[in-house]
Amino acid sequence: MGTIKTALLSVHDKTGLVDFARGLHEHGVQLLSTGGTAAALADAGLPVRQISEHTGSPEMLGGRVKTLHPKVFAGILARRDDDGQMAELDEHEVPPIDLVAVNLYPFAATVAQPQHTLQEALEQIDIGGVTLLRAAAKNSPGVVVVVDPGDYDGVLEAVRGDDLPLSRRLAWAARAIAHTAGYEASICNYLNGLPEDASLDATPKLQDIPGTVAMTFDRIQGLRYGENPHQTAAFFSDAATAPRSLAAAEQLHGKELSFNNILDLDAARRLARALPAPGAVVMKHGNPCGAACGETLVDAYTKAHATDPVSAFGSVLGFSEPVDADTAGEIVTTFVEAIAAPGFSADALEILREKKNMRLLSIPADGELAPSYAAAGFHDHDIRWVDGGLLVQDRDPGAGIPAEEWVCVTERQPTDEEEAGLRFAWTVIPHVKSNAILLARGRQLIGVGAGQMSRVDSCRIAVWKANDFGHQVAGAVAASDAFFPFPDGPESLAEAGVTAIVQPGGSVRDEEVIEAANRLGITMVLTKTRHFLH
Repeated sequence: MGTIKTALLSVHDKTGLVDFARGLHEHGVQLLSTGGTAAALADAGLPVRQISEHTGSPEMLGGRVKTLHPKVFAGILARRDDDGQMAELDEHEVPPIDLVAVNLYPFAATVAQPQHTLQEALEQIDIGGVTLLRAAAKNSPGVVVVVDPGDYDGVLEAVRGDDLPLSRRLAWAARAIAHTAGYEASICNYLNGLPEDASLDATPKLQDIPGTVAMTFDRIQGLRYGENPHQTAAFFSDAATAPRSLAAAEQLHGKELSFNNILDLDAARRLARALPAPGAVVMKHGNPCGAACGETLVDAYTKAHATDPVSAFGSVLGFSEPVDADTAGEIVTTFVEAIAAPGFSADALEILREKKNMRLLSIPADGELAPSYAAAGFHDHDIRWVDGGLLVQDRDPGAGIPAEEWVCVTERQPTDEEEAGLRFAWTVIPHVKSNAILLARGRQLIGVGAGQMSRVDSCRIAVWKANDFGHQVAGAVAASDAFFPFPDGPESLAEAGVTAIVQPGGSVRDEEVIEAANRLGITMVLTKTRHFLH
């Protein structure tokens, strides 16, 4: 672990490069570099030796071959504590390379472009850079490896102070290997997702589910605990977080998040984004116990809270637009664990911060989700871990019913008011654990039956919840996330006063169910799309 005398710099992202190199040079470190990196250093007036001059071999194949030379890799890989290996370097006149600063070609950014070609993607597969990082990490007891420009200042300070213990070197090496692992995962998923008819000069349409799934995640933060206090937990993000994901949130206030907080905040955020604005969601244990849209955000929240004010105690809230002072004033009248919103007004923050422990998370509302799993993990997929592996599926798009799939199958047609309620309920139903039954009036939930083993039990619970909190079930509408296997569900709802039902259909007993609806004088709409959420 000697003094740093020679550094090899070869970076695509040149952020902070010149200042870092200048600091090394001022400390007496010789600079080796390649191509564009060398040109940037020379333009800044820094003395830099081209790698081709160092090796005696020119760059070849348009830059595809630059650093892949024994004089480079022997200088990196020689063990400083092995006299025999160091003697070999002397014998072949190979100077040691003590620091390697590399970042890689932008593969993920390239394949994220809608109009990229396969050939352009292949050109962004870095060879020399990955090899340099791996070699330097392998020999990290003798070589400092830097992959992140954000680490330049810390590395430079350590070099100047000759403060380079093994623990610090290994930490930088681990960061480099994590970076190459994520890089390889992006390439792996992309190549494994290519169709058989892929053409080099065209943008490939990737398969929905690739042949191999590779993923890497970075730890964002430790959590207070897992699902229960005796379980430890942490929150991880993939290396290319979608700009509107929970991992991109900024916590503005409140105590440390727990595992369950994260799950409920994510569920609340997803449903809030699906609602027409202004929309509010009250989430508890993964299920909405309230949801509504209103003329104003405070109107929406007041209605959502009124769905089930008992369950709303200790809940997590989600909003479709920034929280204002009026809404904040209503929120602080009850106990709320956390809030996810696309921002908070200054007045709202002042009010909400009076609650010392309430967690406030601001999540960017703009920006698109990553266009493919190859570019940024699997943001458009759901992943569930099971013992021995994982399940991957397309994410349920939910939200709304295409006009061509809205089919009224009963003699009685829905009124305009009922149709509005049915469409609102159907927007919410994909976010409720199956078996799910929702009751709604206008754009407000009034009863939720979630997660039951029997669909008719979910019907009874939804009605009981609505009645228990003084909501008028007579004239309300209902949504079911899957078909009714028997007429008993609609019969139970109609008996309580429900006048319209939306459901996917598809049961072998659909005719019996529809016949029951006609007999009961209620309207029934089929959507042809099921929305199980397990």
